[in-house]
Amino acid sequence: MKLNIALLAGDGIGPEVIDQAVKVSDAIAKKFNHEITWNPALTGAAAIDAVGEPYPDATHDICVASDAVLFGAIGHPKYDNDPSATVRPEQGLLKMRKKLGLFANVRPTFTFPSLLDKSPLKRERIEGTDLVFLRELTGGIYFGEKGRRDGGETAFDNCVYTRAEVQRLAVKGFELAMTRSKKLCCVDKANVLETSRLWRETVQAMEKDYPEVEVSYEFVDAVAMRLVQWPNSYDVLITENLFGDILTDEASVISGSMGLMPSASVGTENALFEPIHGSYPQATGLNIANPMATVLSAAMMFENFGLHEEGKAIRAAVNSALDAGFVTEDLADGGKSYGTKEVGDWLAKNI
Repeated sequence: MKLNIALLAGDGIGPEVIDQAVKVSDAIAKKFNHEITWNPALTGAAAIDAVGEPYPDATHDICVASDAVLFGAIGHPKYDNDPSATVRPEQGLLKMRKKLGLFANVRPTFTFPSLLDKSPLKRERIEGTDLVFLRELTGGIYFGEKGRRDGGETAFDNCVYTRAEVQRLAVKGFELAMTRSKKLCCVDKANVLETSRLWRETVQAMEKDYPEVEVSYEFVDAVAMRLVQWPNSYDVLITENLFGDILTDEASVISGSMGLMPSASVGTENALFEPIHGSYPQATGLNIANPMATVLSAAMMFENFGLHEEGKAIRAAVNSALDAGFVTEDLADGGKSYGTKEVGDWLAKNI
């Protein structure tokens, strides 16, 4: 298969972990007789510095013309520490999601047998955890009207959803549940928020179209608690943008490191694959960042093309590295650790 992939390294450790995902993907392409053309493009603080815009039109054109996007990270301290900055790297991320129509963020959370004791939660609580969040990505409070009034003394952020936005995300949730254990949880705050009541009534109306799926409805605060108590009781969860942003970060530490969890952001025509960790600017250039989340995001990318054996080969290599202790310092637990590049080399070689 010939694949054209947009490569958005971004900021901080983004370029370093992306390099390893490219290395591993090229090894997969060689092993399975594929041809990958990588199309680099600027985004985030790097794009602001170069052209004054965090998601330039030229980058968008490359993304649209590609079969998928492999993305690193966005963010830089000089913007994080300046509340008055009018142009921010994160604006590029929101713009990219909106322009590419990436309305569903797919975030799996699973455990690795060799790392069960590295989780902040007890082994017996997390063993067997294998859940997936589908977070709505282009609506809600992040995209609603926002501003200041009363001379700047009052701030507002409006949360707005349409029924159609809820339906298209829920369809993906139901369809994913049908391929797994046929359990779906709708996460909302319907006892307080009108948008959540719209979510709940919309999903309830869709239940008849998926009679095999067992649907539950839980408030976001209860889910936040139960993710810590019994994460393995969940399978597929759907929720709105803000709730999903918070809950998926909470869930990510179950595995033992945010540097292990991949994700995908998909729409009707485009798909983007990225690690869930941020740009981790403190580690930039130090060759200590864990590349495995980005490598596993590449596995999700191959699987999105229907290339499941390729994805399986990547996952097997990652598990082998973890079992062998060939890991970066975040997983070394005081023992021997290896650099970002060395881990990437090991994975590519073992593939």
